[in-house]
Amino acid sequence: MSWRSLRAQRRDILRAQPAATMKILFWGTPAYALPSLEALVAAGHELVGVVTQPDRRRGRGKALVPSPVKERALKLDLPVFTPERIRSDPDCQVTLAALGADLSVVVAFGQILPPEVLGQPPLGCWNAHGSLLPRWRGAAPIQWCLLEGDEETGVGIMAMEEGLDTGAVLLERRTPVGLLENAGQLGARLAVLSGELLVEAVAQIAAVGEGSESGRMARLGVRRQPSEGMTYARLLTKDDSRIDWGAPALAVHRRVMGLYPGAQCLRQGLRMKLLSTEPLVQRLRQSLSPQGQVLADHWGGPQNQAPGTVLAVEEGVGAVVATGGCPVLVRQVQLEGKRPVEGTPLIQQLALQAGEPFSD
Repeated sequence: MSWRSLRAQRRDILRAQPAATMKILFWGTPAYALPSLEALVAAGHELVGVVTQPDRRRGRGKALVPSPVKERALKLDLPVFTPERIRSDPDCQVTLAALGADLSVVVAFGQILPPEVLGQPPLGCWNAHGSLLPRWRGAAPIQWCLLEGDEETGVGIMAMEEGLDTGAVLLERRTPVGLLENAGQLGARLAVLSGELLVEAVAQIAAVGEGSESGRMARLGVRRQPSEGMTYARLLTKDDSRIDWGAPALAVHRRVMGLYPGAQCLRQGLRMKLLSTEPLVQRLRQSLSPQGQVLADHWGGPQNQAPGTVLAVEEGVGAVVATGGCPVLVRQVQLEGKRPVEGTPLIQQLALQAGEPFSD
């Protein structure tokens, strides 16, 4: 019997048992973690505390801004802890241990938990990770999934250990990746899936109860990660954000969607973000928008123009721009100091004309 069949059999058995209310210590920072926080609260679990990154200075005024998780936790009247570095804060570690959590749940917290913390809750520390492990271990799995053109991704609930995303997987859920889906859209979908899967995982963890780690893992029927197929999703840098028009159309498009809203170039000396594109590649026609399909029929092949040249201006749609292969359709941009524009306003704001460079 396969691992998935065993998991399904175990899930059916546990669903027939009454759900137990758990005392949970939640670790998370960005908006991505909010659906998980809210799902655990809605499921009736007691959140004994929420650990998040400290307030950071943001914006032109450099005002201190709390994390999205902290804001939501305070509205839910939950205790909040903001250690600068949990690894080197023994006082905070002792305070968290005194909360008496049954288990810890980590969703995009932003710090590595030390062994002293991992060993505190009797039912373990569990992480909701935004990829199908062992593919895309690390800090930016959603972005790298899109940058590398993965056709499928998902979320997994993983037992945490000292290695970077190396723990055994309890549950996972798969989902296809759309060609025109950006990192924000995919992240929003995966965040909801993570919340749903966490509620299911917590019920299973509660049902098997306490005991040695090896015994709990055996009763849960976890899947150990294979060494084959492991990839690392490193943190992205400013250099990654620059558009190279000499790359193939699909590579340019993946950079725009994977780094959303951060891919950029210069236009008359001003920074310009590219927010939405379509690769006008004939073999991808069925995955394009109706307007993209029409343009792919006309432009869906290599062009004899320098990469970055505006090949055509399409009223109400955007600009067709040459790359190192087939062209791309630029649908939405944001010029420095301006609001995002698309279609005809994009053409008007940038004063685009066929034959000129799209960017400096």
